[in-house]
Amino acid sequence: MSIDVHPLSSNPTGAWKELSLAQKVIKINVSPVTHSPSPNKARIVCMSDTHSLTPHIRFKVPDGDIFIHAGDFTRCGLEDEVVEFNNWIGKLPHKHKIVIAGNHELSFDRSFTHPLSPNFVKNIPTLGNPQSDLVDAVSKVNIRDRLTNCIYLQDEMAEPYGLRIYGTPWQPEFQGWAFNVRRGADCLRKWDKIPDNVDILISHTPPVGHGDLCCSGVRAGCVELLSVVQKRIKPKYHVFGHIHEGYGITTDGSIIYINASTCNINYKPVNPPIVFDVTLPEGRTVDR
Repeated sequence: MSIDVHPLSSNPTGAWKELSLAQKVIKINVSPVTHSPSPNKARIVCMSDTHSLTPHIRFKVPDGDIFIHAGDFTRCGLEDEVVEFNNWIGKLPHKHKIVIAGNHELSFDRSFTHPLSPNFVKNIPTLGNPQSDLVDAVSKVNIRDRLTNCIYLQDEMAEPYGLRIYGTPWQPEFQGWAFNVRRGADCLRKWDKIPDNVDILISHTPPVGHGDLCCSGVRAGCVELLSVVQKRIKPKYHVFGHIHEGYGITTDGSIIYINASTCNINYKPVNPPIVFDVTLPEGRTVDR
């Protein structure tokens, strides 16, 4: 199916004002899962945007079969930050651990080359990273090799228990950080790489209208991502982060959208993981 660029693609707030007239957005309460899943279901545990703050997390990460992290697991992609995250995720009990990068993983984006450009430096968040750290992060090669305790997906698919899980790190331009692409046609080209028949889609960016409302009142999600997700990919679940204040679960009546941002708008890791159970393909079971 061919997806066209929306005429208001560069104005997601305006685009959503128009699109929302024909859209359902139903909020689902985030609540602890207390029952045990049946053998033909996998328990998925989702987090995102931990920003090297896992040592300060005060909640227990729930047990499950598959752990998903939707990006921004570091402050800027320093090797020490990646190693620390790898050690942390290695201690989790989940059999399968799937991770994508976000805009803060500068060292994972080989096309990122401008840590000292004036436009970039003025947008550095107050996360304690001096400019020398940014240069050091970008200079690292083969940084993916430091993630030995998880499956890292970058425009790739994993199929634990027969579930088709696809991960992509790209997002519309946001202060000049990693994996940024221009809204509209450039974003659409990234989403065109996503295959059909995906069960769980992991992206760092939200689609417009779901978990993307900023505290300023503007929408930051991708218009084309919503179109591709609803019209072609049609996953059962779409997991993302990026917009901290968008944490929570919504549905359009067909697809469930999960903003799993662990950090709130003040970069405090206070939002608990989001857990759900997904039915496995016929004949597949989970051996717990």
